[in-house]
Amino acid sequence: MRKIVLSLIIVIFIISCKEEAPSTKNFVLTGNIKGLKEGKLYIQRIKDTILIPIDSITISGDSNFKSEFDLDSPEMLYLFLDRGVTNSLDNNIPFFAEPGKMNIETSLDFFTADVKITGSKNQELYDEYKKVISRYVDKDLDLITKRFEALKNKNSKEIEEIQKKQDAIKRSKYLYTANFAVNHPDAEVAPYVTLAEIYDINFKFLDTIQKTMTPRVAKTLYGKKFMEYYLERKKMEK
Repeated sequence: MRKIVLSLIIVIFIISCKEEAPSTKNFVLTGNIKGLKEGKLYIQRIKDTILIPIDSITISGDSNFKSEFDLDSPEMLYLFLDRGVTNSLDNNIPFFAEPGKMNIETSLDFFTADVKITGSKNQELYDEYKKVISRYVDKDLDLITKRFEALKNKNSKEIEEIQKKQDAIKRSKYLYTANFAVNHPDAEVAPYVTLAEIYDINFKFLDTIQKTMTPRVAKTLYGKKFMEYYLERKKMEK
């Protein structure tokens, strides 16, 4: 009996010490959603303007999760929590995935607000970008409130002044985004924010972004999309 118990202890010890086999995929996402006991997570990507799932994870008792698959190029993906209700923004966490290991930590109660994403240089740059852009968004929201009041009061002069301020905020936002793209020519997030935020900017800025972009980035998913759009705009400028 003692030999059997000893053998079991040895087996358990060997299993516990055995290292997890390395992943054969080039992208591994791990994470934890504090407070989530049961549910389903989906890793999604945008295809033809629609979010489509590329992997699903069932949560049952353990709030830790893991997903691994091959990623052809750095790409903005989305971690969707199926709460059994509508696919709202509160259920989706965008993250700039790139080959390697990434981690997402958040909570069930504040799914998007508590999120902390690590392991991606593009994500770090995107967080930096969003932090600045949020200031412009907040200023514009304040002006929208004031504009609503001015419209109610039929104050045309104030409406005109508010419009000028909003135009100035938009110009500042566009200039910051263009400078961000130029200052990070070797990051895939540069063509991404250009297409997502300032696609209609004056062509001279697109031309500057194109000239500074590195050949490596130009061959990636968003680099190719940017170049296609850039060439279309260039034809229109002639």
